[in-house]
Parts: sequence; structure tokens; C-alpha cells
Amino acid sequence: MALLEFDPKTTALVLIDLQHGIVGRTLAPHSASDVVSRAATLAAAMRAKGGTVVYVRVDIAEVLHLPADFSMRGPNDPPPPPIASELVPESGFEPGDVFITKRQWGAFYDTGLDQQLRRRGIKTVMMGGIATNIGVESTARAAFDRGYALIFVEDVMSTMSVEAHEGSTKGIFRMMGRVRTLDDVLQVLG
Repeated sequence: MALLEFDPKTTALVLIDLQHGIVGRTLAPHSASDVVSRAATLAAAMRAKGGTVVYVRVDIAEVLHLPADFSMRGPNDPPPPPIASELVPESGFEPGDVFITKRQWGAFYDTGLDQQLRRRGIKTVMMGGIATNIGVESTARAAFDRGYALIFVEDVMSTMSVEAHEGSTKGIFRMMGRVRTLDDVLQVLG
């Protein structure tokens, strides 16, 4: 495995959907509480080295639900409570972090995220959050299309099954960037 190198000052940690309506799900291979705790640790380490930290949340009430064979919400489900779209306090969000609200799976579509990153001189996007194969992967594909180098922090993301997580982390992500653990990244950050 190639040595992990990146400049924290031109790297943005992008954390996807660490919010009440998402972290309450049963996840694998990493529990939601482990993902949230590791994300907060990584965010603090990135800030300490001058990195940019971005928290992305989905406005669950505004997500367009088009006809699909599977939906996370049934047609007769009541609307989610307002707290469902709020970041969990344990996620480590701090004033000065970039805060993005998305209305689809990916964080680049119609959010201003690309502009926020380019204005800060970001060249590398480091990814974490929930769910690996949905919001994280959709955002990563858009970042890759925009020419950002990518780092995926495998144990700072999770999804609804081990198979889905590994499909992204062992398949797609290795073709788009570097997949490492939190410990690997923290070693670089010193």
C-alpha cells in the first residue's frame, strides 16, 4: 500500500449526514456511535493542522422521493421530526466549520460545496460519514468528477450492511482514491 501523504492546509474533511435521522439506524460494519466519535476525533485533528472541516446534512423533509423499487420511507409515513435533519452534538461540529445542507444523496448538487472548497484552495477531499454506499459514495463520485484527490477513511463511515460497505470501500473507492483507516490518517497529521 502506498504511503499516505496530503497537505492538511489544502485538504477538506467532508463528513456526510451525522444527524439524528441517520445515526439512529443499525449500521455495519461500524456502529453509528463509533463513526460519530471517530469523525469528531478526525475533525479536531484536521482543524489543529489548519485543515478545512465540512459537515453535510441532508434536509430529510425536502428530499425528493421519486418512484423506486425500494424507499427508506413509506408513502404513508409521517413527516420526519425537525430534529431528524440536525447534526448530533457528538459529531464535533464547531463554529468556523463549513456547513452544507443537501437535498439529494450527493453533497455537490446545488449546494455551493464546490465553490466553498475552491475558494479555500482545496485539492484533496477526505471522506467519512453515513451511509458509505449512498451519501458518501455519491459525494465522492462528484468530487472525483471535479478533479479532487480523494482519501476515504474506512472506519469513519458505515452503512446498512457489511457487503454494501465493502462494495464501496474495497471496490469503487480504491479506483477513485486512497482508502485508509483513522489511525493511518492520524499518523500523517501527527
